[in-house]
Amino acid sequence: MSNQTTDRIADRVIVLTGAANGFGKLVAEQAAERGASVVGLDINEEALETVFAPLAAQGYKVAWKKADVSILEDMQAGAALAIEKFGRIDVMINNAGIMPLAFFSDHEKAAGAWDRAIDINIKGVVHGISAVYEQMIKQGRGHVINVSSTYGNSPTEGSAVYGATKSAVNMISDSLRMETQGKIKVSVVRPTGVAATGLVKSIINFKAVIGMLGHHNDASQEKMKMMMSGTLPEELASPESVGYFSLAPEYISDAILYVIDQPWGVLISDITVRASGEATLF
Repeated sequence: MSNQTTDRIADRVIVLTGAANGFGKLVAEQAAERGASVVGLDINEEALETVFAPLAAQGYKVAWKKADVSILEDMQAGAALAIEKFGRIDVMINNAGIMPLAFFSDHEKAAGAWDRAIDINIKGVVHGISAVYEQMIKQGRGHVINVSSTYGNSPTEGSAVYGATKSAVNMISDSLRMETQGKIKVSVVRPTGVAATGLVKSIINFKAVIGMLGHHNDASQEKMKMMMSGTLPEELASPESVGYFSLAPEYISDAILYVIDQPWGVLISDITVRASGEATLF
């Protein structure tokens, strides 16, 4: 029988990319509050300091460092900081990502963002794994958690490059899991679209969401307008309602922490989190 009262988060040393905002910020704060040792990495040094300095001031076990996940040496330096401060690395969360949704007809405007998405969403995951691999193998155990997306499930109009990067994350994750069975646990967390995160700022053409919404697009756009104006009806706004329309970010961070909070011998290999009333096709 499982012991539901054991909180295994407190025993983990966690390295986290994209730690300055969105899901990453929430995971960092919640994990630290539950007793984990957390090393936050992010390209935005000022925002990273804003998240982690207050945690340190409250006595939580944290460290942080500016890092560009597209640069392997930056990720290696982040891993080295974790070992220096806390002696090991139990969990690597590859969370950093951008979402430059755009049609191929937008290629001139989207080219730079697409290149950056490949650097962050694919290379960043490879670099994160590579930075912690030797340490985890040496320890005899470790856990890599890669944040993917429902956009990686199937091709859609307007998400060719972004969806391809998340499909690559899925492939990389499964390959690593097969290569390291019994040594490194590998989990994929697939969030649906979450409006209240910084990811929406990286969208190139907002019409590109039609590929994921299909014939539900018009109705979904109306609900989104109501949500942004604060007029969304309670049955669509409340997570206690089966009609709940759009996930709050904390439900994704809760899922990531749930994946970590398992015995070493138990692997949540794949978890998708959606709002029950959303209308995405995949």
